[in-house]
Amino acid sequence: MDHKDDLGGIDRRILSALRARGADPRVAGAARALSWAGEHGALWLAAGLAGAAVDGGRRHAWLRATALTAGAHVASMGVKRIVRRPRPAHVEPLVRTAGRHSFPSSHATSAAAAAVAFGALGVRAVRPLAAAMCLSRLVVGVHYPSDVAAGAALGALTARIGVRWLKAGVPGVSGVSGVPGAQGGAHD
Repeated sequence: MDHKDDLGGIDRRILSALRARGADPRVAGAARALSWAGEHGALWLAAGLAGAAVDGGRRHAWLRATALTAGAHVASMGVKRIVRRPRPAHVEPLVRTAGRHSFPSSHATSAAAAAVAFGALGVRAVRPLAAAMCLSRLVVGVHYPSDVAAGAALGALTARIGVRWLKAGVPGVSGVSGVPGAQGGAHD
């Protein structure tokens, strides 16, 4: 067995263990709800637009954060079309999926992007919800852990690259912590 097979075996075992947690109806219900809410980044896009609607002084920053989240989601869909990894076949999924490709998880991509982008606006509650969204993709059995990890990394990186643009010229946003290096300086 080569190194790649070892990693694939670990991916399958972790997925199987987490998918088994979906046997609890409460866990399955929560994971399904998160899957539904996160489809095409809908939860995060709605949250960003709501932020823009209620926080008029930082409306442009909210719209930029929402655009970063949407952009990350689009990037993940592009990577999926290139990689074309099939969804896991060794577990029974709890939800239907919009597509048949697994890598990277677009739910994880948009969740991590929202955590970084909205975190730059000082919204801390997004982080645990984003983590739950990522975990839900394993519980419902539609992604391997490596799909979720890659999606989260892609989303966080995409949004992190845009944080300076998000903060540019918007009152009440510069100097906001929430992302490593968001204070300005050597890391920006």
